[in-house]
Amino acid sequence: MDMYDAMSTLRAVRRIKSDPIDPAVINRILLAATWAPTGGNMQPWRIVAVEDPKIKTELQHLYKPLWDAYTVGYRRKMEAMPADEKASSAGALDAGDYLANNLGSVPLIAVFCFNPSIMAITDKDQPRASVVGGGSVYPAVQNLLLAARNEGLGCVLTTLLCMEEPRVRELLQLPDDWYTAAHVPVGHSVGGGHGPIRRKPVNVMVSQDTWDKAWPTV
Repeated sequence: MDMYDAMSTLRAVRRIKSDPIDPAVINRILLAATWAPTGGNMQPWRIVAVEDPKIKTELQHLYKPLWDAYTVGYRRKMEAMPADEKASSAGALDAGDYLANNLGSVPLIAVFCFNPSIMAITDKDQPRASVVGGGSVYPAVQNLLLAARNEGLGCVLTTLLCMEEPRVRELLQLPDDWYTAAHVPVGHSVGGGHGPIRRKPVNVMVSQDTWDKAWPTV
């Protein structure tokens, strides 16, 4: 695919078939993840590529209660939404419910792990939440997502299972100094899959020189 087309149509696809993925395709998307930049080129991340049905089922058992609890407030908020916004939100929730009920049957769950001891975390002493370490993990996640898009596969970045990290670490037998950052279900899409996305425009998201000066509209 054209790179810009891939980026502008990379949807969060949560309806994923159980059909197997060609192993050569899996290898290509995993290879794409390894090309991502990291601080000091340390590559302080790893993927546990989960295909074992038993492990995937256990991950689903952990994921579904988290999803159900996460959506309670949002479903309540939907009651006050305009009709068009409510319809769009309902569709997204339905897709999320589908994933929560079928996570165990997707062909691949790529669990991204990281080791903070080999990360360049330059903001660790700032009086706020540290985010720089993620810059050595999430580019690899995005590479995998874009590669999956290029291969015609549905995929979505999820992080709810990080809330059950101790149990996930035990399930995946992670070493003591490795932790979880993302869980990416991958497979062939049910229905349309990827397509045009909705995002705020550049002049809202980007400032020119100083914070209060919007980037000019072209």
